[in-house]
Amino acid sequence: MDLNEKALKKQLGKYKFRDLTIEELKIVHQKFPDLKFSMDTYTFSDGSQKDLLSLIGTIPIGYQGYSYNIPVQIWILDSHPFGPPMCFLRPTSNMVIREGKHVDAQGRIYLPYLQHWSHPKTDVTGLLNEMMAKFEEAPPLYSKPSSDELTMAELNSYVAGISSGLSDVSLQPKTEAGNQHFGKVTVLGGGDLGMACAMSILAKDVVEKLVFIPTSDNTMKGGILDLEIFSLPRVELSKDFSGSAGSNVVIVTANTWGGEESYLKALQSNVDLFRTIIPNTVRYSPNCVLIIASQPVDVMTYVSWKLSGFPSHRVVGTGCNLDSQRFQSILGKSLKTPVGKEAWIIGEHGDNEVAVWRGSGMGGEQSNNPDIISDHNKHEQLVHRVMKGLKEKGQRSWSVGLSVADLTETILRNLGHSHSVSTLVKGWYGVSDEVFLSLPCMLTMAGVVSVTTPKLSENEEAKLRSSAATLQNFLQQLKI
Repeated sequence: MDLNEKALKKQLGKYKFRDLTIEELKIVHQKFPDLKFSMDTYTFSDGSQKDLLSLIGTIPIGYQGYSYNIPVQIWILDSHPFGPPMCFLRPTSNMVIREGKHVDAQGRIYLPYLQHWSHPKTDVTGLLNEMMAKFEEAPPLYSKPSSDELTMAELNSYVAGISSGLSDVSLQPKTEAGNQHFGKVTVLGGGDLGMACAMSILAKDVVEKLVFIPTSDNTMKGGILDLEIFSLPRVELSKDFSGSAGSNVVIVTANTWGGEESYLKALQSNVDLFRTIIPNTVRYSPNCVLIIASQPVDVMTYVSWKLSGFPSHRVVGTGCNLDSQRFQSILGKSLKTPVGKEAWIIGEHGDNEVAVWRGSGMGGEQSNNPDIISDHNKHEQLVHRVMKGLKEKGQRSWSVGLSVADLTETILRNLGHSHSVSTLVKGWYGVSDEVFLSLPCMLTMAGVVSVTTPKLSENEEAKLRSSAATLQNFLQQLKI
């Protein structure tokens, strides 16, 4: 069937380079007639939607002497041909995605051709050719095991029906909620903190796969080497970032601190490391949530946000989460009653943290106002004692690892729990600069979905603004 160019021009009315796109699609139609064009609504990870051109159908591959048709869907962005398409598998309900280097668990396809997209050197035809070549090396789909398992010939026939309009198509296989794990996690940095994060996350039993990627050669001499020797279920070691492809959460623990450097020089060294690892991470996992545990966490969370190009809600620093959990626990034990989410540690991680606590029994009945009051005289001494105890405890790798696992579980399970984590605070408490400080944030699989702004005294607000100004001063001296 000939391509209806007139109808296509009308459909692509909002495309910036419509004529270039149509000329390219003519060639695609000639070489891949099984791909059908239609305008559909694409929903992005932040919930926004856009009407985009979609190519749906099958591409042929050969494997071990047999021919198979792989169902795919390719979304053409309105910036095409200067922006790369988004590609997905479209398995039927009787098929399972084989997650690998080029395909994640949700069926998103990642290829070198997409990473190096550059018009006019690249086009959809070249993309499809590389897709077929990679899938011939390792087919991305297999039949779902059952008592009445499909033969390969039946599978091929069934998959080919996609292009004819089968309706029971899903982007991911259906699993029983009670038996499933919740995604793929990558840990960058193989030091003690990276190991602590990994072990704590594995103990939570929420991941399908956990990938370790060392960010320097010497990490292979420590715990990473032991992981290689004593293999663990669902744990994979990788020496390049392609192993992280399709991660739901990426945890950054890498640091390059030296013993004799000035603070600013050490900080710049960390930034230089991040200039390599963050762009490589988001290239392979463009929809992930970044959890930054590297120090100084508020600075490095800002750096990660800038280097990733992500919206701020998908870049989260560990911030004051650990100290907040400790604060709530110690207060609860002192008062012999749970304080729940009435107590928080917020602000700049370290010596300048601010403790806020509404307290129970203040003014009679419990208030529904979400503001948290911290300047009541009768609570100041208790808060002071607790804060002093927190400083004496310090933070060790294993305890930070437990905190990271807590955040990871909230995100992967889409729990909507609140945590005091480092987030963009511009516009709150009179802060006019783009800096990251800890505030109570509700986390889901989309990252930060809401922020609580506790009611503070004038001195406490001034302390937050002072922290913001100090951080901004450091950020201005860094080459990001």
